[in-house]
Amino acid sequence: MEVFNFAFKAMGSPCSLQFCTDSSAKAEAIYQLVLKRIGELEQRYSRYRNDSLISAINRRAGSGMKTPIDTETVALLHYADRCYQESQHLFDVTSGVLRQVWDVKKTTLPAKAEIDAVLPLIGWKKVRWDAHGIYLPHTGMQLDFGGIVKEYAADAVASLFHQHGIRNGIVELGGDIRVIGPMPDNQGWPIAIRDPRQPDKAIAQFKLASGALASSGDYERFQLIDGVRYSHLLHPKTGWPVTGLQAVSVIAEHCVVAGSVATIAMLKANKGWPWLRKCGVAFLCCLSDGQIFNCLGGVKK
Repeated sequence: MEVFNFAFKAMGSPCSLQFCTDSSAKAEAIYQLVLKRIGELEQRYSRYRNDSLISAINRRAGSGMKTPIDTETVALLHYADRCYQESQHLFDVTSGVLRQVWDVKKTTLPAKAEIDAVLPLIGWKKVRWDAHGIYLPHTGMQLDFGGIVKEYAADAVASLFHQHGIRNGIVELGGDIRVIGPMPDNQGWPIAIRDPRQPDKAIAQFKLASGALASSGDYERFQLIDGVRYSHLLHPKTGWPVTGLQAVSVIAEHCVVAGSVATIAMLKANKGWPWLRKCGVAFLCCLSDGQIFNCLGGVKK
């Protein structure tokens, strides 16, 4: 068995695959299947594509027209609902509309009136959906799976690997990782978590033989205004960027779970660190004052 490596770009991020199989032809065939699967998810759920399902749903907001959906989309909506409930309504897939006023290209803070005008468009409970279709009742409302779909895609790739007999491998999609199985020598794959303020420095290194790791933080997408860093993670009730944590990395069985737990912790701000401890997951948390809590537990380092 040989380890094959592939690097590519998807969902606006650099991505990579490493997996073991017995021939370059089979490796290439599986790589193409992975690209197709990720492409399907991106085409369906990207808010940046005018021809995506998400864009179709958002265009019909307030029109009275329900958009038909398939079983995979229904499953993602159920997961979004679970995240909404578990986060005490902080993880809200309708809050992406706030990006209209918090544009990373702007160098000034939005006016209070701008934020107040958008807040009534936020609210997962307002969304009308069932197993057949979905409808956003107010013009201007938006659905955004940005906090779910990349991590879900990593899990989808893992499922595809299993379907084709791949038992040793790792997929990384823009920093979110799903491990299919250990390296050929039965060791875990080497993983590093970088410092949110010094990207070239690793603050944790370990090996992961199974499961997933996902991170959330203010280190990649943010606005720097008058010397203050404003996170891209926005509070759905206030409309303002959350503060309290610089970054959170979580290890779980599935990447979509790791990602949503990390995001919820960030949204909980100063309450995120105590909440993580109660969750019972392995995690690493960087507070806004620079303190680092490494609670990776029994992860092999």
